[in-house]
Amino acid sequence: MITVAIVAILSAIAIPSYSDYIRRGRITEAVSALADMRVKMEQYFQDHRTYLGACASGTVAPIPTATTSFTFSCPTLTASTFQVVATGQAMMTGFSYAVVQDGTRRTLTLPSGWTGASATSTCWVIKKDGSC
Repeated sequence: MITVAIVAILSAIAIPSYSDYIRRGRITEAVSALADMRVKMEQYFQDHRTYLGACASGTVAPIPTATTSFTFSCPTLTASTFQVVATGQAMMTGFSYAVVQDGTRRTLTLPSGWTGASATSTCWVIKKDGSC
């Protein structure tokens, strides 16, 4: 009985910590794809002098392929600006990150219990305490 109680207590502590560890690992999927996409968008701009037409297959800057944790989109695309967004799905629901033409990294949304997301954020929050 004592052993069962000890295992239950350890599980109550370990499982949430492990889940946060897994989430932090999956965040790198999104931020690395966004960083890579930023470079590709700049290559596209150098070739065409516009961002219009980027984020399409067959270009030097195709939208990243969706993963099991994130989907990617280009909701803002003009001649001189772009925004590429990674939106969490499944276990990562609630997470949303973006990169824009000047290289600014933004954390758009975070799930409850996480801090640091705002419309003016200038980094990708990768830890629950709001640190980048």
